[in-house]
Amino acid sequence: MGSPDIPGNLGTPGLRPALSQKMAERPFPWACCSWGGNTRVEEACEMYTRAANMFKIAKNWSAAGNAFCQAAKLHMQLQSKHDSATSFVDAGNAYKKADPQEAINCLNAAIDIYTDMGRFTIAAKHHITIAEIYEAELVDIEKAIAHYEQAADYYKGEESNSSANKCLLKVAAYAAQLEQYQKAIEIYEQVGTNTMDNPLLKYSAKEYFFKAALCHFIVDELNAKLALEKYEEMFPAFTDSRECKLLKKLLEAHEEQNSEAYTEAVKEFDSISRLDQWLTTMLLRIKKTIQGEGDGDLK
Repeated sequence: MGSPDIPGNLGTPGLRPALSQKMAERPFPWACCSWGGNTRVEEACEMYTRAANMFKIAKNWSAAGNAFCQAAKLHMQLQSKHDSATSFVDAGNAYKKADPQEAINCLNAAIDIYTDMGRFTIAAKHHITIAEIYEAELVDIEKAIAHYEQAADYYKGEESNSSANKCLLKVAAYAAQLEQYQKAIEIYEQVGTNTMDNPLLKYSAKEYFFKAALCHFIVDELNAKLALEKYEEMFPAFTDSRECKLLKKLLEAHEEQNSEAYTEAVKEFDSISRLDQWLTTMLLRIKKTIQGEGDGDLK
């Protein structure tokens, strides 16, 4: 005999939304206690998953996340690690639309299972998802950085260097915004060095050395000059790039404390290669170190 609350045929149209809501809200111990034996636990998993999908259709994201989470816990009781992790990810994806912190909790639970199984590439992917939630929803850049760094570490361990570099570049961009310039410099130099000898990637190396030099420039003009010389020596193609020529003009203008020349060099560069928000921010920070500039802009 089944529980009196549960229809005998799980596939019948009589699986009412009210019943689904009741199931999704029931705590995990109910499923353990009321469903004796693995077969009944498997049925409970299936029912929670069906309820979760009904909630998704109804766009009741919190209830869907909760139901997927219950299914994940039951899968773990059955020692079905992969199914448990998948359900935790489904829960996280549902919660993303309603409760970002709970989404992170579910994704972290999935990551724990995947790392225990040695599935580090999948774990890295979910660290990126968590980082994106911290970026867009919770606006906690320090935590976003930590998850991008962990993802990069896992990708490196799996020899997925291109994916690792993408994560590291996100870390570098945020580190510079947070005025952690040395950290940003080390990453940009590392990625630039790794890509400059790759025929398919070397075009990007000039961008990374350019960004590293800007970070040096904000800290100290002399450091920027020395770094520029080093990058030209390491990567001769950098010398003829528009980025390198701009840096030399900016260094000259800064040395002369000539804000007009500085602004003109930036405008000339921007007319051909549009400056993104990150570059604009860094160039403004450098300009403000020119005497008398204060809160000037790049116009």
